Amino acid sequence: TTPAPPDKNEIDDTNVIENIQTGIEAEVQQQNDSMKIFFILLVLGFCILLTHCLLRLNFHFLPESIAVVFLGAAIGGIVKIMQTAGVGNWLAEEMLSPNTFFLMILPPIIFEAGYSLHKGNFFQNFGSILIFAVFGTLISALFVGGGLYLMGVAGIAYNLTLNECFAFGSLVSAVDPVATIAIFKALNVDPTLNMLVFGESILNDAVAIVLTNTFQALKADPKLATASSSTVFFMAVGDFLRMMFGSALLGVGIALISALISFLTHLFKKTPSLELGMMFIFAYVPYGLAESLKLSGIMAILLAGIVMSHYTHSNLSLVTQINMQQTLRALAFLSETSVFAYLGLAIFGFEHNFQPAFVIWSIILLLVGRGLNIYPLSWILNYFRETKITKRMQFIMWFSGLRGAICYVLSLHLELDSVEKRHVIITTSLIIVLFTILVLGGATLPVVKFLQIDDKRSFHRNLTLSKTEEMGQTIESDHISELTEEEYDEKYLRDDLHLRGFAYFDAKYLVPFFTRRITKRELIQNRSEMQRLTNKWYEEVRMGSRRSEEQEEEEECV
Repeated sequence: TTPAPPDKNEIDDTNVIENIQTGIEAEVQQQNDSMKIFFILLVLGFCILLTHCLLRLNFHFLPESIAVVFLGAAIGGIVKIMQTAGVGNWLAEEMLSPNTFFLMILPPIIFEAGYSLHKGNFFQNFGSILIFAVFGTLISALFVGGGLYLMGVAGIAYNLTLNECFAFGSLVSAVDPVATIAIFKALNVDPTLNMLVFGESILNDAVAIVLTNTFQALKADPKLATASSSTVFFMAVGDFLRMMFGSALLGVGIALISALISFLTHLFKKTPSLELGMMFIFAYVPYGLAESLKLSGIMAILLAGIVMSHYTHSNLSLVTQINMQQTLRALAFLSETSVFAYLGLAIFGFEHNFQPAFVIWSIILLLVGRGLNIYPLSWILNYFRETKITKRMQFIMWFSGLRGAICYVLSLHLELDSVEKRHVIITTSLIIVLFTILVLGGATLPVVKFLQIDDKRSFHRNLTLSKTEEMGQTIESDHISELTEEEYDEKYLRDDLHLRGFAYFDAKYLVPFFTRRITKRELIQNRSEMQRLTNKWYEEVRMGSRRSEEQEEEEECV
């Protein structure tokens, strides 16, 4: 067994060098890490080829996430056969490390989601989204956790402690409808429905992580073992509010600092590489700082992405705006693909402890718990909304609550009393994720089409469930921002817009303070520069094709 690392407070300048691995130990660690990197890159390469084949064959009715899960399962099966035959052992490489997921894979996905978010629809429905994400997740977590605890006490399902049940109920309440969003976009569903599901999913993940960590902290703190129920409740609520609001303020604050820096140092526009590098630094700083302060990194980086997209993005050069958008898409694609590949690999990656009653009741309680938060909360919200959440929309919201990688990874991170409980929780979480992705995700298309059969909205003729194809064909005009002072006033401060409240305050004061309006001369120069770069790239492509044709002709002559 590897010795536990020393506590950070115990490390000083006298032993910091001694803690660095050397010799054979360092070489073995380097080889193991290199093999893990090689393995996941190899799997990602196969996944990209699979996605390319799906696009080329016009096989649009299978979401890429499901296809990648199947490919990961196939690779995991091959690795298992190789291990059984004594050819090699790659089981350590195919297991997803929680630290790798939370520190490397998750941040690009969440930041890109916030950065590319349609902020108008999001903030118009922000109150409803927040209600569904916070109170809906809390209702689901308590219902699932309490139900499983009672089932365990009655001897119907696997027995866990009350705290463990609530922690498990919190982690399986993390909604991740990646495939569903692609289906919604293809079917041209109501924008309100699309934003409610999407907004809930990105905030719900943060809430589920905070709830899980809160229940884990309650178990780990010895002071709470003898505390009264009311004390524990108020401490849990206080910790939850501290993490949520602290993370939100941290993310927004760092994003506003990035807007001011990009506004004041507009000379970066002459060096797009510096601009892009600074943007990526500010993109990751909120997550790292929040996690180090025991706050929610996912909430901080999400709000940082939203605010940076609203303010900082307008201060960037046109080249960096396009590069930022496309680079974030590529990173998010690789991260999401690796997540679904790891889910497939996990099917054969470790010894499972399958408890049929526990799995079945968990799925039933999840479905009922989601219904108990969607329908009552929608009924309450409709009293305050101008655009009502119809019964049809409520059913689609209930049906599209897929569980994703966060649920599975949180189960790996869960601290339990015994190894047996860990295997039961991890196996159950994996089955729930695969069930919702494969069964509910696969059935979402016919369900949505059936429920919208009399809708006046028309479906896309070339229906595609490919998120890559939907996102990769165009550059979003919303993320190309070059407005002069006169153009900004004409677009956002017209009297007929009737802006009120924060929307008016933002357009009138915040945007002018944090963003820089360009002059007409700069606008002409920027567009000329983009035209020059476009012509240069086009000439290079043409020259490359000419050279290849000339080489082919020379080879034919020889």
